[in-house]
Amino acid sequence: MNQNKKICVIGLGYIGLPTAALLANRGYSVHGVDVVQSTVDIINQGKIHIVEPELDAFVHSAVNSEKLKASLVPDIADIFIIAVPTPFHEGYVPNVDYVVSATKSIAPYVKNGDIVILESTSPVGTTELVEETLKKEDIDTSKLYIAHCPERVLPGHIMRELVENDRIVGGLTAEATEKTVEFYKTFVSGAVLSTDARTAEMAKLTENSFRDTNIAFANELSILCDKF
Repeated sequence: MNQNKKICVIGLGYIGLPTAALLANRGYSVHGVDVVQSTVDIINQGKIHIVEPELDAFVHSAVNSEKLKASLVPDIADIFIIAVPTPFHEGYVPNVDYVVSATKSIAPYVKNGDIVILESTSPVGTTELVEETLKKEDIDTSKLYIAHCPERVLPGHIMRELVENDRIVGGLTAEATEKTVEFYKTFVSGAVLSTDARTAEMAKLTENSFRDTNIAFANELSILCDKF
């Protein structure tokens, strides 16, 4: 994968900003996008708006080297990474509105041969929704490589875990998987596992559920220990 390729990261929060800063420090030209003006301004000053160890040094270096620039709007790139929040509607109904909005925002900028990656933790089928959204914007998605590669990092260790953790990549086509795996291997030292989009989505949801179940079990044990 050519490090001269340009990357556009949509969403400069706890996942998007560390990812953008890491890639910029690896030699990629990165265009970061956020909907909050103050966030864009702070990052363009080489500073950070969130608390995460080591992130400040990465962002400062990336901005000073002019490899990272933040903006309110996307730009033409070779690789688009969507890293926006996926909260819940009332009643724990998954909210993918930000994913749809982010996808619409890149539609005017994607071109044939680009890679579009969804990193946000999402319900099964969301990567297909990204493709459907682009199609509605009159984009020929057969000429794109669309994939899901969920983030797998813990706050406080993000800069290290972005590199060291294993990743799972699932494309909407075998070729999309292959192209996206090739990209992640340029900065991930852990294993990069190939699968399809729905399996990648399910794997991340299963991992989160397993962790939540264990936390709940530990809390119940704590209550019992206090009681007895």
